[in-house]
Amino acid sequence: MFSHDTIWSAIDRLAERHQLTPSGLARRAGLDPTSFNKSKRLSADGRLRWPSTESIAKVLEATGATIDQFMSYMQPMQAGGSLPEGAFPPQSGTIPLLGFAQAGTGGFFDDGGFPAGQGWDVVEFPASPDRRPGVYALEVQGDSMLPLYRDGDVLIVEPGAQVRRGDRVVVKTREGEVMAKVLMRQTARSIDLVSLNPDHANRSFDLIDVEWIARIIWASQ
Repeated sequence: MFSHDTIWSAIDRLAERHQLTPSGLARRAGLDPTSFNKSKRLSADGRLRWPSTESIAKVLEATGATIDQFMSYMQPMQAGGSLPEGAFPPQSGTIPLLGFAQAGTGGFFDDGGFPAGQGWDVVEFPASPDRRPGVYALEVQGDSMLPLYRDGDVLIVEPGAQVRRGDRVVVKTREGEVMAKVLMRQTARSIDLVSLNPDHANRSFDLIDVEWIARIIWASQ
């Protein structure tokens, strides 16, 4: 049965199936990253807000999901609260690990900035109920991120997460450059980044030149 709750639940499940947050799913589909936020599902006066058929069509195209798969996500959760068959399971205590130098080469990430392909190592990271699937680790190499991050430090990164001014982020450009910076400003067309190392210049990019942005959620130091 179609209802406000079941359609939004289907979007949430589709996002989780592809290791994305709802905002990450919206971004992958070319929509405003806040389109699927829970705060957008009700208007200020309490009226129900529904996702448009156009936005649903865009997320299906972006993820390669069929309408039948989307409809299956509208079904109630299985006994015990498990996800529908084929959904991405919660991560264990290990997550993928890659060096910054390797991160700039091709084949390690999908279009959304999530781990893909072969060649990843693993690192222990405490599992927690609220941790999103898809987080991974990048090992700092060199001194370009001093004094905040040193050679050998491990950064835990959450792709698809909504980023805000002041967040520490990892950015990969379409030319293959990978960098850790502080997000100073983001508009619909560009981003401005502050370097962690004062000896390195701040950077600005047109969003069309950015392959992905991921938020740093933890660092081993």
